[in-house]
Amino acid sequence: MGCRAILLGWTVCAVTLVQAQSPLFSPLQRQTNGEVQVRLSTAAGEKHRIEVADEDYGWQPLVTLQSAGNNNFLDTSAPFVPFRLYRSVRVPADTVTGDHIPTTNGDVVIHPINHASLVLTWNGKTIYNDPVGASTLYTGLPRADLILVSHGHSDHFSSTTMEAVRGTNCVILAPSAVYNSLTPVLRPLAAILTNNTSTNLLGLSVDAIPAYNSNHPLGTGNGYVVNMGGKRFYFSGDTGDIPETRALQNIEVAFLCVNLPFTMSPTNAVSVLRAFRPKVAYPYHYRDQSGATTNAAFVKQQLGPASGIDVRLRGWY
Repeated sequence: MGCRAILLGWTVCAVTLVQAQSPLFSPLQRQTNGEVQVRLSTAAGEKHRIEVADEDYGWQPLVTLQSAGNNNFLDTSAPFVPFRLYRSVRVPADTVTGDHIPTTNGDVVIHPINHASLVLTWNGKTIYNDPVGASTLYTGLPRADLILVSHGHSDHFSSTTMEAVRGTNCVILAPSAVYNSLTPVLRPLAAILTNNTSTNLLGLSVDAIPAYNSNHPLGTGNGYVVNMGGKRFYFSGDTGDIPETRALQNIEVAFLCVNLPFTMSPTNAVSVLRAFRPKVAYPYHYRDQSGATTNAAFVKQQLGPASGIDVRLRGWY
């Protein structure tokens, strides 16, 4: 093993494992905000897991990626620790790529798809949030054990997509307006969750959170809080700046919508995140009517590491 970089006032090391055709870390670069740019060269097409440690022990997965040859990854959680080691481990070709969030029962892996669609894997289960779009977007991913549908707008709800991605014993959770629109194939798999109700299934719990604004009447849509292995994940659906979101507590990861006129403004999103303070925030659903995708970067810039919130920008578009 070898240390690749040491930065004044803060230590960052890259460790290359001794193995055939070892991956190679380029010198690590600490940004002015404390984030670290990690550059890793591996054979194109391979999958590698970048792991981190705050000392010489206790390696934890950070992200699993499919190599493009030369890979760049921005470690946004680095500002919150005084010391960081990095290493790379090659993983099997069928491993799901994405960010890792540790829980008491294994990692949650977060795999963004597009707009408001994403896939999570955890403890042998696969959870799809608002799956829409061509089935090819989900190629190589496990079939869904649980599908969460926030509301009936076409950028969040597609029976065709759900039929393509559902697993054999899949469960669909949705508000009543969505349930009434399901195909005969999907309706037997579905259960209605109204605002402020909860359910337990698959070793996790799901709370339906109100999601509403002038474009989404109260009661027609859900946000969701999913508790997996003691960590709470919030999916906002389409909502405005509402008291129910501001009152959320102990959220580990938040997926928050950021666009007008259909959800909330970037300024409101910043204020909402400051109110309920998730540990990690992913702005999503952030393309506005002009096609611009700058809302997410605005939210990240306005908060910054001083907020204590790890704001992560990912490729939703």
